[in-house]
Amino acid sequence: MPEEIYDLIVIGAGPGGYTAALRAAQLGMKTALVDRRATPGGVCLHEGCIPSKALLESSELYSLARHQFSGHGIVLDKPALDLTRMMARKEDIVKKLGDGVAFLLKKNRIQYIQGSAKPAGARKDGLQVVAVTSPEAPAIPRLINGKKVLLAMGGRSVELPGLPFDGAVIVGSREALSFPEVPQRLLVVGGGAIGLELGSVWNRLGSRVTVVEELPSILPHADRQTADALYKTLTKQGIRFLFQARIESAEIRDGKAMAYVASGEKVEKLECDRILVATGRTPETDGPGFSELGIRMDDNGRLLVDENFQTSAPGIYAIGDLLPGPLLAHRAMSEGTVFAERLAGQASLVEYQFIPLVTYTRPEVASVGKTEEQLKEEDIRYSVGRFPFSANGRARCLGDTDGFAKILSHGQTGRVLGVHLIGPRVSELISEAVTVMAYGGSVEDIALTPHPHPTLSEALRESALDAMTKNTRFA
Repeated sequence: MPEEIYDLIVIGAGPGGYTAALRAAQLGMKTALVDRRATPGGVCLHEGCIPSKALLESSELYSLARHQFSGHGIVLDKPALDLTRMMARKEDIVKKLGDGVAFLLKKNRIQYIQGSAKPAGARKDGLQVVAVTSPEAPAIPRLINGKKVLLAMGGRSVELPGLPFDGAVIVGSREALSFPEVPQRLLVVGGGAIGLELGSVWNRLGSRVTVVEELPSILPHADRQTADALYKTLTKQGIRFLFQARIESAEIRDGKAMAYVASGEKVEKLECDRILVATGRTPETDGPGFSELGIRMDDNGRLLVDENFQTSAPGIYAIGDLLPGPLLAHRAMSEGTVFAERLAGQASLVEYQFIPLVTYTRPEVASVGKTEEQLKEEDIRYSVGRFPFSANGRARCLGDTDGFAKILSHGQTGRVLGVHLIGPRVSELISEAVTVMAYGGSVEDIALTPHPHPTLSEALRESALDAMTKNTRFA
């Protein structure tokens, strides 16, 4: 029986991996996709993007029922929380989406192989060998051969020294998505998007949440005005913040933790039921023996690639969280598409400067492009336009008026340089800004484009109008 040879073997079935596999198959490549899970989707689907958004939606509805429905004339007895049913809904969403991805793979004739995969080097004829260890036969690796191999294994939660994960009290984001009960006191280490989103979930469900952040503010890479506005709103919602602070140690006793939090010379003891460590993610680059394959990495353990996503090892490519840059599912998906198209000879390109960032708290935060701080540092002349959601008719009808739209434009040309939104459903609004910036549009283009009334999107148009009337700012 002749051996089966693939044009492309993709290791990792997260958003980047399965997107690359699908696009490669559509372009006529015989493709295999390998992942340790039985269902494709990776961390994003199973323990990240999707389950967290499901819980954010459910917890927000619970909070609205408790605190805001009466303002709409909807009078309820005190709502009761059924956490088991809420978690079941989350799992059902994950399953259905996973089944959907699996259907697409089958439809495009992609061979899905469950197992832990490891590149085993090139044969004399140039074919790449991948060793796959299946759950059924862990001692006998299966060898598959391909002309090209794409690494798309993603990343994992970072553990802190002195705070090793135990899966029960000290946990990462995966466990925090499946607590069996609402912790009375939750300590979140890290004021980035993951920590704020999961902290918001449990805060809405009744937990007393404290966020410990080493830096002086939350969302360190965000526009400062936007981040400060989010901090004020989350504080009003009951989340406590300790800035320029760190956990020195923690003691686990009787299923609870005593954390010692240092801020300057002061050390505060905080008793809590759970500690969520959300200080970032690290690439899965320590397993497959990259150095033995001749794959170069930077000082942070990220793989170095060229414009075609090829590593320093011929025939081996990489995308997504394995590379330097923001760890975002939609970035990995863009890279997966472009990788496959470039492999097929097309001149595709990932425009990294137009990749948006979103934090799914309430209010949501979304941004693309330069911040004011960056424009000042780069000595670029710019104008600022702002518009508050408190003056937006749709936001008023929603009863969700915190936040604003902010647009930064070039002082001479009016070209949009950055957009920063904080408010209701801005994760859905940012794509307009991304599109305008991608084709080099100006604030005038946004201002002259009819926006339906009343909609939240009018806030972006109003901010563009505001920018057109402002004097140019000098860095």
